[in-house]
Amino acid sequence: MPIIVNVDVMLARRKMHSGELADKIGISPANLSILKTGKAKAIRFTTLESICKALDCQPGDILEYRAESNEP
Repeated sequence: MPIIVNVDVMLARRKMHSGELADKIGISPANLSILKTGKAKAIRFTTLESICKALDCQPGDILEYRAESNEP
């Protein structure tokens, strides 16, 4: 999938654990894990806003687009 979720990168930069972020933004650790691993099909803007507020970052720090390579 060409959309990369960089929550782990921002957590490391902020020296925060996943459980702490899940508590701060009000979602379950399991749902945060789905988001972090890129298995989520969507994210609500309110959730993205909460993540950005908790990690003091911009949406572009969390989500990244990388074009898929068609090379074999």
